[in-house]
Amino acid sequence: MKALSRICWPLVVAVGVSGCGTTYEIPSLGDTGTQRAKLLFEEGQQEGARRQLSDAAAQRRFQRVKAKVAPVGKAVCEHAAKDKADAVCDVDLAIDHSLNERNAYFTYKDNAPIIRVTMPLLKDSASDDEVAFVVGHEYGHLIGKHIEKQQQQAMVGALILGSIAVAAGASADYYDPNLVDASVALGAAAGSMAYSQSYELESDTVGTYIVHAAGYDPLDGAKFFARAEDAKTEAGKLSFWGTHPPDEKRVATVLATIERIENDIGLKKAE
Repeated sequence: MKALSRICWPLVVAVGVSGCGTTYEIPSLGDTGTQRAKLLFEEGQQEGARRQLSDAAAQRRFQRVKAKVAPVGKAVCEHAAKDKADAVCDVDLAIDHSLNERNAYFTYKDNAPIIRVTMPLLKDSASDDEVAFVVGHEYGHLIGKHIEKQQQQAMVGALILGSIAVAAGASADYYDPNLVDASVALGAAAGSMAYSQSYELESDTVGTYIVHAAGYDPLDGAKFFARAEDAKTEAGKLSFWGTHPPDEKRVATVLATIERIENDIGLKKAE
C-alpha cells in the first residue's frame, strides 16, 4: 500500500493542480522549423568560454537595453491587465550587484514587481540582443502571473495530499500526524513544480514579442539560453541555466513566435 501511494499520490496532485495553465498560447513549429531549432540549439551548445565585459561596459549595455525594453514591457503588461484595476506594471528593473552568479530573476518586493539581472550575467553577454531577451523573458513571468499561479498550485497540491493522507489514516483506523505533515509538504512541492516548463516557454513567447517590438533580435538573444553551461556553480548555487534550463523547445518556441510576428499575429490567449 505504501509503495503504491508513492506512485499514485504525485499523479493525483498533478491532475489536481492542472487548472493553472498558461495565459497565452505557446506556438509550435512544423517539421522544417523544428529541425532548424535543433541545429541552432546544437550550435549554441558548442559555444565555448566568452571574453568578459568590463563592469563599465556591462552597465552601459544594461542601461541601453533598459531604456528600450522597459517601456515596451510596461505597455504589454498594461494591455494584458487592462481589465484588472489592481495590476502593477511599473517594474523596478535594475542590476543585482549582490549575487556572484550569472542569473536573472523576477519577483515581488513590498508587493511591487522587480526584475534583476546580475553583473556576472551582463559581463558574460555577447550582445545587447541577449540581455534584451533575458529581460523580456522576465517580463513574461510578470505578464503570465507565474508567481501567483505557482503559489496557487502549491496550495492546491498541499491540500490534496493532506486530505488523502487523512482519509487513508481514517480508513486504516489510525491517524499519523507525521504522515499528514509529510504529505502536505510533498503536495506543496509537487504543486509548485507543475507547469514550470510551460511557464518558461510562455515567458519566451511573451519575451519574443517584447524584444522584437523594442527593436532587438529575439533569435540572437535566445541563443544565450542554449549554451551548454552547468546548472549549478562551484558554490552549489543555481546558475542561469539551472533556473532557465536549455532546451530545443525554447529555440523552437522563439522561432514559431517570430513566424507569428512576421504574419502580424499578436499574442493569443490560451483556450
